[in-house]
Parts: sequence; structure tokens; C-alpha cells
Amino acid sequence: MHALALLQSPRCRRTFHEPAVPPTFQSARCRLGFSLGLWLVCVLGVAQPSETPAPAVGVTAGGVPGVVIDHSPQSSGLYIGSPGLTVLPGGDYLASHDFFGPQSKEHERATTVVFRSGDRGRSWGRVARIEGLFWASLFTHREAAYLLGTEKHHGRLVIRRSTDRGATWTEPQDARTGLLTPEGEYHTAPVPVVVHGDRIWRATEDAMGGTRWGSRYRAMMLSAPAEADLLDAAQWTFSTRLAGDPQWLGGDFGGWLEGNAVVTRAGDLVNILRVHAALPERAAVVQVSADGKTARFDPATGFLRFPGGAKKFTIRFDPTSDRYWSLVTAVPERHAQDGQPSRIRNTLALACSADLTNWEVRCLLLYHPDVARHGFQYVDWHVDGADLIAACRTAYDDGQGGARNNHDANFLTFHRFRNFRALTMADSVPLPEQPVASAR
Repeated sequence: MHALALLQSPRCRRTFHEPAVPPTFQSARCRLGFSLGLWLVCVLGVAQPSETPAPAVGVTAGGVPGVVIDHSPQSSGLYIGSPGLTVLPGGDYLASHDFFGPQSKEHERATTVVFRSGDRGRSWGRVARIEGLFWASLFTHREAAYLLGTEKHHGRLVIRRSTDRGATWTEPQDARTGLLTPEGEYHTAPVPVVVHGDRIWRATEDAMGGTRWGSRYRAMMLSAPAEADLLDAAQWTFSTRLAGDPQWLGGDFGGWLEGNAVVTRAGDLVNILRVHAALPERAAVVQVSADGKTARFDPATGFLRFPGGAKKFTIRFDPTSDRYWSLVTAVPERHAQDGQPSRIRNTLALACSADLTNWEVRCLLLYHPDVARHGFQYVDWHVDGADLIAACRTAYDDGQGGARNNHDANFLTFHRFRNFRALTMADSVPLPEQPVASAR
């Protein structure tokens, strides 16, 4: 039996209009309801690589989980990274990603592409290609869309704005038009942006603490008045920059990165970061002062158990459930011996917490038994009524050699997890027998 046929949640019901297409992966209690009438006559019906003009896409095809927004085969040497997702004031969705890999210009002037959906994620069309943007957060603020990231791999921080639903974007030419740092090296990812205490907050890292991945990153927080012109660098406050210590966690601390700006129950702003270490996976909680100028960390109390903490994650608060939620790239027990947790990316799980300290995995949403060349990672997501919508950097089979590995993804996919607040482990996708291959 095809492996995908084993991954159907018992509570999942297909509502496709074309029964003759290949079996399609379904996530936990999701009812995609998307027509496959647009299924393409090519082998997998995926989008053209985004280095060429892309038509409207967004079909579910060839077993790839979710709705394909973009596809770039490994033969192109262009891998899909940094998925971003936002909902515009009029209800349209925007999604974005960048390219990395040997044929990209990530170390010179990186490329990001933007897609728009006018039908709540059923179909997507590319609307913009941006040169000079990498690792960017896509967010909506005061009726405009923004992308905040770096100009390239370990480049300067930049921010761009669009007021026409993502079609055109400002150019960060100087400190008044979005160039936030005149020099230096920075690292970041599509991390959440929050408004709190009349300020807008976003975590990042300076990459000037050496040359070694992980240990070179120094945690920091950016903030600006919520009513300010966000393209004006003078409006932004940078917190103190905190370096990690390799002696933390009994000498197992390998670095922290890709932090989340989160408001605690007490109304404080904290930065919750991914931690590079062995199992059990952890996150680090950095305290940030109300004025955004000071960051501090206590290694005796600042680490917490966090499922998927060795990979990038996004935490958001949901007022309806009064809970913090995250989509995490977790490591099921069956894969605990398959390599470093940062390299195990084949399981996407829904997790929640009432207090940001104690986290519970509520449901396994996406899974593939192979850990070496399949991955669901760097997921950006938002609450949409009773549902949770997400954009995922997906490494998966495509009929063209598949992904190079679980990290070097070949798809950007969209997912809608219906009635996410009610999901439990009983709704999880089943876990069939895994192959021998590992991520070591």
C-alpha cells in the first residue's frame, strides 16, 4: 500500500469532486473541501518554480499534504524557506517565502516571492518578486502589509511596506525608507509580530558574536511606537543583545535563535527562543523591559520543556480559548533515536499552554515515516474563526527526485486545520511503521 494511504485520520472525510485522483494526505479532522477539478495533467500538478512567472496555483495533488502554493524541484538548486502568512483587512490572504541553496543569491541579494489568495486559501497566484529580502516576517499593521527581515543571509535589517494587497513594496534605500541598520550582520526568521503597550514588537538576533552557527547569535528585541512610521529607523528601539553560554544545560547548549515576542499573563513582554540542544527539547525565555531597551536571562529558571523547541516555532495567544498555541515540529518517541532533534522534521503537532511554561501536545497534524527527506517546518499560522490556517515549508515527494533532504524544502504549502481548539490526540494522524532511514 502507498505510504500516504496509511496516513488518513479516522475523523477525516474527503470531499474532493474528482474521485479518480491519487490518494491525498489529509490532516487531523480537516475537511479541505477543495475541488480537484483543477488537477493538472502533469505528473504532480504543482506550481512552476518561482524563478519564472507563476500562474495561479493552489491545487492539492500527487499526495502532497495541503494546498500547494509554490514548488521548486531540488534540481533547480533553489530551496524554499521562510514561509510567511497574513490576513489582509479585506479578507485576502498573503503568503511569502524566500529561496536559499546553491543557485540562489542568498549571500548577495536574496529573493523573496509573495502570493495572494482571494478564496481563503483554495488557490494562490504570485503577485510580487522582491530582490534584497531574506528571513522575513509577513504581517499586517494599520491597513498595510509589511515584510521585516534581512537583505541577505546575515545581512542588514530591512522593512518593506505594501498598500496594494502585496503587489508592490517599498524599497529600503536609507534610514527613512526601511533600512533599519546601516551596517552589521543579523539573523532572523518569519517570527511573530505583536502589538503591546502601545508598541509593536519583533524578536531578532545579531549574528556578530563569532562565526559559528548557533553560538554567534545574540538574542535581542526590536520595538517601535505602534502609531509610528515603521519605515523610519529612528522610531525603532533595539534592546541589549544577549549571548548564550555553551556551559548552559550541562554543556549541551548550542545556541538560541528565531525568538517569539509574546505577552505573558502578567502583561510582560518576553522573547521565547528556539534552543539548539539534545533531547528533551527546550525553549529559552528572555525577559524584556517595558521600554524595550533591556533584555535579561536567568539560566537557572529561563529554560522550559518545549515540544519542537530545537526547530523554529511560532507562538500566538488565542483569546477565545484563553490559551497560547503553537504548531511545532515535534519528535515522536519512535524517532527519538534517529538523530539530533533539530534534524528530525517529519511530524507537525498542535501544542498549547495556559501559562507559557507547561506545554501539551494536543494533536499530531502531519506526519511522514521517513525523517531523512520529508519535513514540515518553519510553520507560520493564524487563527481564522474556528480554524487555524498555516503556511508550511514542506519537503516532500514530487516525482522529480523529491526534496534533497528534510531541510532543503521543495514546497510551500497551505493548510486549514478545522475546529483546532477541539482537536485531541484521538484525532491525530496514525503513525505507520517507519523506514530505516534516519536524519543522522
